[in-house]
Amino acid sequence: MTDLPTPETLAVTTSALAMSTALAPVLQPYIEAALADRTRQEYRADLRRFLRWGGMLPASPERLAAYLVAHATDHAMATLQRWLVSLGRAHTTQSWPDPTKSELVKTTFKGIRRRHGRPQRQVAPLLRDDLVALLRALDEETLSGRRNRALLLLGFAGALRRSELVGLHLGDLQFSTSGLTLHLRHSKTDQEHRGRLIGIPFARDPRHCPVGAVRAWRDTLQRHDSASLPESPLFRAINRHGQVAETALTGRAVALIIQSCCRNAGLNPSQYAGHSLRAGFCTAAALAGKPNWQIRKQSGHKTDVMLNRYIREGRLFADHPLEGVL
Repeated sequence: MTDLPTPETLAVTTSALAMSTALAPVLQPYIEAALADRTRQEYRADLRRFLRWGGMLPASPERLAAYLVAHATDHAMATLQRWLVSLGRAHTTQSWPDPTKSELVKTTFKGIRRRHGRPQRQVAPLLRDDLVALLRALDEETLSGRRNRALLLLGFAGALRRSELVGLHLGDLQFSTSGLTLHLRHSKTDQEHRGRLIGIPFARDPRHCPVGAVRAWRDTLQRHDSASLPESPLFRAINRHGQVAETALTGRAVALIIQSCCRNAGLNPSQYAGHSLRAGFCTAAALAGKPNWQIRKQSGHKTDVMLNRYIREGRLFADHPLEGVL
């Protein structure tokens, strides 16, 4: 069995072995930059898992099919599919035959999906009434209450992913008479870091206004941290002594905050997660009859393929053919 590669060997996660050419030191940084950090980490972990299990590189179709079968009942289909992508990249970057493209592996995966496949878990969207319930349960006399109010309203109004929320800095905010302009430096679908601007208008009800909530939180941050700079994170951890951390919240922390707010508002926290704010906006906009292009302008979806999942759910009872029949 092949020895487990070192982290240095796996620095380029699409490769199982270190590059051996004289150009390797020059090419390495650019090859690494072709993948997002998170993707590179996932590929690295997938490759390690395969080798620890007893896999070898290059892998035969028979060995890879056996690997899938060994994990068929204890991992989601999406996870198994990502493993195939990771191992496929490990082979193609070395100019090895890609076992993931073999009929044996493709047929085995299809059989596993038919026998053990389950619908992908979807978190519940936080719709407007749910969001209002969460806001009412906040204690705005506390720092965490003011932070969470801004986080909830901005995440919903901007249809933001949790990674986008925690990636915001004070310098990414621009207030005007029209509302708040957000500069998203990068996102899941913007791997080249081109960035994009999102407009957040004032809400009709000031109690539920994301612009006012974010401005209030920014002002609170600056009072508690006079050294705050444009590069300072907008959303940070707060300890039990009321001290604000210098570093940004993690994506996991955002999910836990949302679940805690749901619990305090009497909602089942297990049904909600970090994605619930983004899903809530898309679903609520679909319920309001907004066209797809307007929703995508805010959410950043490149196509309607992913967005249609929310649209279908949001408009499930709109213009129903049974209306007026019974």
